[in-house]
Amino acid sequence: MNKKIAVLGAGSWGTTLAILAARNGCQTLLWGHNSEHMTLLAQDRQNKCYLPGMFFPENLSITSDLAEVAGFSDLLLISVPSHAFKDTLLKLKEHLSGHVQIAWATKGFNPDNGSLLHEVVADIFSAQTPSALLSGPSFAAEVAADLPTAITIASSQPDFANYLADILHSERFRTYTNSDLIGVEVGGAVKNVMAIAAGIADGLGFGANTRAALITRGLNEIIRLGVKLGGKQETFMGLAGLGDLILTCTDNQSRNRRFGLALGQGKDRTVAIQEIGQEIEGISAAKETFLLAKKYGVDMPIALQTYKVLYEGLAPLAAVQNLLAREPKAES
Repeated sequence: MNKKIAVLGAGSWGTTLAILAARNGCQTLLWGHNSEHMTLLAQDRQNKCYLPGMFFPENLSITSDLAEVAGFSDLLLISVPSHAFKDTLLKLKEHLSGHVQIAWATKGFNPDNGSLLHEVVADIFSAQTPSALLSGPSFAAEVAADLPTAITIASSQPDFANYLADILHSERFRTYTNSDLIGVEVGGAVKNVMAIAAGIADGLGFGANTRAALITRGLNEIIRLGVKLGGKQETFMGLAGLGDLILTCTDNQSRNRRFGLALGQGKDRTVAIQEIGQEIEGISAAKETFLLAKKYGVDMPIALQTYKVLYEGLAPLAAVQNLLAREPKAES
């Protein structure tokens, strides 16, 4: 393809996306903020910390220098945690001098004010900057292992979405485009909150009935918030809504689900975070979701109880009992 792409964020998902782009023939540069870690990646030609055994293609290069990133390509794919998203873009902008195209695989809200990440991009660059989000049911290890996966590329600019889809699409990695950027963003952020809730229920020893109910009612909450913020209801029935929610709530590759499991089993929050050893986006998303629901008057009982467990010290069992004690109501 002879195209260039720079991927920012050397965790499991950023590394995987860099490997994918390189396998598809792109000249690819992977950036990480920790210079010692990036030196090891360059030496080992793999990310032993997050993806051991997944060796880098020859056309994948490594750097910890943002100036090198800015000079390498005008197509940038951001895969840093949501709390680092804004700061990474601000630092990157210092080295950019011309046209830029921004895509991101980060799922979450801007912790400063609960804004959506496309709003952060527009504030730092401009509303006309080509921008897109990658989301959907995708565990990094399975994509790196070349197992079949389908994701959504959401953008209000169809040409850019199609361009990015062409770069990432392969026989084992199917890309679908979507114009509903808001809906895809909300689905990707709030599903992590629901995954913590599902993990808590399983950790308490409740069964498949409870998990199915949480997923179904959790989807209903995501739809209510997403539509209120401007998303389209049909988006939440697709890969970036229902698909990602099912994946994250039901498989223990999900950090958010494992975190919830630990809480339900009575483990200390700090211990659980240390044991998982990677970013758990649902923790901050729970607070931001709670604040958004309060601001816009959206009823989100599962998100509310999850917030209370994480930020007000409510016992996990009490949170479930609070949900069960709610008055009967019509389903829709």
